[in-house]
Amino acid sequence: MAPTAPRPRTSTRDPEDLARRLTAWLSTRLPGARAVGVTVPESNGMSSETLLFDIEHPQPPVRACVLRLAADPAAYTVFPVYDMPRQYRTMRVVAEHSDLPVPRVLWLEEDPGPLGAPFFVMERVEGRVPPDVMPYTYAGNWLHAAGDAEREHLEAASIGLLARLHDQVPPTKAEFLALPGEGDALRRHVTAQRAYYDWVVDGRERSPLIETAFDRLEELWPSAPGTPVLNWGDARIGNVVYDGFDPAAVLDWEMAALAPREVDLGWTVYLHRFFQDLTVAFGQHGLPDFLRRDRVEARYAELTGHTPRDMDFHTLYAALRHAIVMLRIAYRQVHFAEAAVPADPDTLILHHDSLRAMVQGSYWS
Repeated sequence: MAPTAPRPRTSTRDPEDLARRLTAWLSTRLPGARAVGVTVPESNGMSSETLLFDIEHPQPPVRACVLRLAADPAAYTVFPVYDMPRQYRTMRVVAEHSDLPVPRVLWLEEDPGPLGAPFFVMERVEGRVPPDVMPYTYAGNWLHAAGDAEREHLEAASIGLLARLHDQVPPTKAEFLALPGEGDALRRHVTAQRAYYDWVVDGRERSPLIETAFDRLEELWPSAPGTPVLNWGDARIGNVVYDGFDPAAVLDWEMAALAPREVDLGWTVYLHRFFQDLTVAFGQHGLPDFLRRDRVEARYAELTGHTPRDMDFHTLYAALRHAIVMLRIAYRQVHFAEAAVPADPDTLILHHDSLRAMVQGSYWS
């Protein structure tokens, strides 16, 4: 989505109805409690939905809460499946086996009856998040306005999150995140992305660019993909709450999986470049020295002793994965009559030029 474009519709649910139903459900878990100040944040995601609320009770386990609700199927969902128990379990595993600042999870509700879909409730951590809209690379937001030393501190601390996650959580504790299929963890991860792409384009025109990118991945396939670790999945600073410039909460675990370390690293590197490229295209300087690929790789190696490998493959894979998500979001806009289908489906992918350059091997040169 372009930084100047209106935010796509994310839900067909009625917030006031959700608030009433949430209060009724909360009283079954904490007798006498009421959900007050229920709001839907403007930054509500286009995958799982988010509600913010406070608990009114003499002894609440946590007063300020966040509720993550499986996406409304009527809202032309971004992903085909929303496994809330999987997210809940992932957060508990990370909290139990690492020192990452993961919000404390309070309740899991697998019955879709109370709110229309499964959900879980966790503590709300105060702080600030680098925004997607307008992107944090744009002039005028807190991260862009920060000093070089402050941004470097945030960068170092954020790469430290990945290093600690990958090193501290035993993969045996996260075997439930292993993807199905044949082959090693990387092959299964890519196979799952192909299946996701097939779901996105079902009944619609396929993307020649995405098809070519998948072919290029095969040409670049690592000879030794590496031992799988617990991957955060959506590993980017936009999913971190910061207290000043220190991480205070690591959010959004719905894309977590067992995969090589470089899958997370490639996503971190490319998602910043995605916003940086958009910013430059709109005539701003952005943050060209922030989260640079060489710096991310060097810092991660220093922290873990593992030198990232095959990063041309993994940054291309990140750009390809993001392209599939962007294509789905574009089709959602078409579904809600917010956009029309162009003659060339590749133009629905906001970063089609950079993805094409990666396929051609000219992006990082």
